[in-house]
Amino acid sequence: MTERYSEIDQVIAYIHQHIDEPISLSQLASHLAYSPYHFTRIFKERMGLSPLYYVSSLRLQKAKDLLLRTNLSVRDIGLEIGQQSLGTFTTRFTERVGMTPTDFRNSTLEASSEFRSLHNLKDLCTSHSDNNHYGRIEGTIQSTIPFDGVILIGLFPKPIPEGLPLHGTLLFSLGDFCFTGVQPGTYYLMATSVSWGMQATDILLPHTTLRTRSREPIVVQSCSDVPHQQVTLHVPRLDDPPILISLPLLMSNFLNRTMQHSNR
Repeated sequence: MTERYSEIDQVIAYIHQHIDEPISLSQLASHLAYSPYHFTRIFKERMGLSPLYYVSSLRLQKAKDLLLRTNLSVRDIGLEIGQQSLGTFTTRFTERVGMTPTDFRNSTLEASSEFRSLHNLKDLCTSHSDNNHYGRIEGTIQSTIPFDGVILIGLFPKPIPEGLPLHGTLLFSLGDFCFTGVQPGTYYLMATSVSWGMQATDILLPHTTLRTRSREPIVVQSCSDVPHQQVTLHVPRLDDPPILISLPLLMSNFLNRTMQHSNR
């Protein structure tokens, strides 16, 4: 299937190749000989994000890599991705990844522990329903290739998996899913898979995990049904937004909810 505004692929490739350099809106627009206004409009229609927000997302992904793969200080990593203020870098990283840069750097052992706990839980886990006073979003998730692991799936306010999802859960197999208690609003469905054989660093830096996202927003209204969602996990594509939210944090939240339900 040909994507609408396929010329945006050229810009996405350019951004990836020059992510270490200053990138301006006018520079990106001129790459296609478009006006900044027209370029921003079609980029957002194609990607769901503004061009510079997409650039900042890739730079935060780079910060995650640098935190785990280098000994650079948090301040130097902020400077490396163009953040002159340590406070601003820490705030933005925390909002979009779910923990501070320092906590993320130190989370490898915790990630391994959470993943082992999930593996031990997979044969015992049963699904739990949320508050059912509001809307309901049901769907089916498939995959283009087989895998053995878990699927993290959530509803986000933007078409990028950053920050804690407004609703989220974990699946131990492909098939049906359901979110209940969804208040009226606009949501984007995002999911990724983690194979049982993955190491902690691969989970914290999920560059190769299968993923999927709803291209169109899911609108929940108080008195109408939401269409059944059919999504398919696929290998990463160049135009997929980076997965910024910490996957071990989502695993931890799922385990905590499961423990709370089992103690009732």
